[in-house]
Amino acid sequence: MKNFLSINDVNDPMALAQEALAFKDDPIQHDLHKGKKVGFVFFNPSLRTRLSSQIAAENLGANAIVLNIGKDGWALEFEDEVVMNSDKPEHIKEAAGVLGRYFDVIGIRTFPGLTSREDDYQEKMIQAFRENTDKPILSLESSTVHPLQSLADLVTIQEHWKENRRPKVVLSWAPHVKALPQAVANSFAQWMNASDVEFSITHPEGYDLATEFVGDAKVSYDQKSALADADFVYVKNWSSYYDYGKVLTQDPSWTISNGHLEVTNQAKVMHCLPVRRGVVIKDEVLDGPQAIHLDQSENRIFAAQAVLNRLLT
Repeated sequence: MKNFLSINDVNDPMALAQEALAFKDDPIQHDLHKGKKVGFVFFNPSLRTRLSSQIAAENLGANAIVLNIGKDGWALEFEDEVVMNSDKPEHIKEAAGVLGRYFDVIGIRTFPGLTSREDDYQEKMIQAFRENTDKPILSLESSTVHPLQSLADLVTIQEHWKENRRPKVVLSWAPHVKALPQAVANSFAQWMNASDVEFSITHPEGYDLATEFVGDAKVSYDQKSALADADFVYVKNWSSYYDYGKVLTQDPSWTISNGHLEVTNQAKVMHCLPVRRGVVIKDEVLDGPQAIHLDQSENRIFAAQAVLNRLLT
């Protein structure tokens, strides 16, 4: 695996999830990549991604170093053939080139502007790093996808599913206080479409995801019917893709409560975190026996460990 930017870089997602579960059983393997160096470059805040990735690298024996752009390093210019007489003192060509000399793997976390769909979906920042270094690039979330989160989600589903049939997995939109990107929803849809599950998506009208991410998933605007007999319910907000970056509704009836779960097959409830309690999911669910969001967060370590192991090998 040369890079890990999306599921398109993974030939065998189910096998990769199994590798992550193997690391969970035996995480401390310092001899695997002792002396290797991994750089994590953050353009926006993080809790789980930052800490889980650092722990994963250290479990493998690698040294992990975090750089916060704009705080620990210079603001970067990404445009070509520009006269750099503004507030950006360093160009991505030099920055990526230097990081490539320092590290064996470079992790990048970016965030969309949610104003120009064309700019965001071109993934200019991730691609700029990819073009200006020959070292493997690890996506720690980009404008359009969050593959490490989705791998951890797949790991969590495999960990919890014990029946001899395909689980029914539903991605359910929920309200939020502000506009959020489609990255987690896009990525989760990609990974579920590539896995042995029955997958569907439910959301209000106007929140359809891009067709390349929806794939063959069944889409419903009726949340109750979509949740019927579900084994896993993944709850996530995202802003509109077609009316880009807009919040079209904050309908509280989509907030997941115990009442919503009555029609499910005692579904396990998932969320990538952070979660706005009472807005996205009710406390009664998050504090109840069907919530597995903390398992997802723990599995972020082992998902990152499996990916880093491949990239460093």
